Amino acid sequence: MTTHTIRTDGAEITYDVHGELPTTDGSRPLVMIGQPMDAGGFYALASHFPERTVVTYDPRGLGRSTRSDGLNTQSATVQAGDVHAVIRDLGEGPVDMFASSGGAITALALVTAYPQDVRTLVAHEPPLNHVLPDAAAAQRASDEVQALYQAKGWGHGMAAFVAMTMWQGEFTDDYFDQPPPDPEQFGMPIEDDGSRDDPLLSNRSDEVGEFRPDPKVIGAAPTRVLIAVGEESQGMLTGRMATHTAELLGQEATVFPSHHGGFSAEDGPWPGQAGAFAVRLREVLAEVD
Repeated sequence: MTTHTIRTDGAEITYDVHGELPTTDGSRPLVMIGQPMDAGGFYALASHFPERTVVTYDPRGLGRSTRSDGLNTQSATVQAGDVHAVIRDLGEGPVDMFASSGGAITALALVTAYPQDVRTLVAHEPPLNHVLPDAAAAQRASDEVQALYQAKGWGHGMAAFVAMTMWQGEFTDDYFDQPPPDPEQFGMPIEDDGSRDDPLLSNRSDEVGEFRPDPKVIGAAPTRVLIAVGEESQGMLTGRMATHTAELLGQEATVFPSHHGGFSAEDGPWPGQAGAFAVRLREVLAEVD
């Protein structure tokens, strides 16, 4: 693995290349992006692609990528510009791309703004509240998680976030009438360390989720776009978001093994099925339109 740093507008972006560039067999690099997760979250999945050159990166202000724009908020369109700069620096486009969570939203913004950058995009469970039939209730649930985080700290906020994402179906009074979950039930601390800068639980990533994919623009791009959903996520929040985003783009969601983080290591802190996930991703990337 080699590590590279490039300057973009208001940031220095660090990315890693796992393999050879230029690729020895002429295949396209496989770029993996997330948000707020940095490159480290993809190392297990990347290890299952020894035949591909895999590229991972840290979004601006996260991991090793620094920013000089004076902001602490994240934007899908700004991050798309950073990813475009990485692809341009590789000199190997168009690339194939696997994008997770907020990174899947960034990838949709990338295809919108730079349609020549990506050949095939697998956008895994983009967290877009506005595509849901119960969008207002979903936003209320998210706002309550942020409010609890601000009031009581990380453990309480993360426990509420997990409970929200595990809720089956639309958000009804049954959900909102529940008391906040006990952090200790999820193995999380009840003590408040005073920090309020978590990129997942604060409002710093709100603008990412506010991006609105344009079906006409994305449909006109040369990129083959697939919205993916984990088989264990179906019916839960991120699974429903994926299903409705796929419907927005005129397709059915492509099913992958495991859950929202199903590409993580089998023995990791949030165990996934990296091996089975890689098999499915390889199949999907090999498919011909």
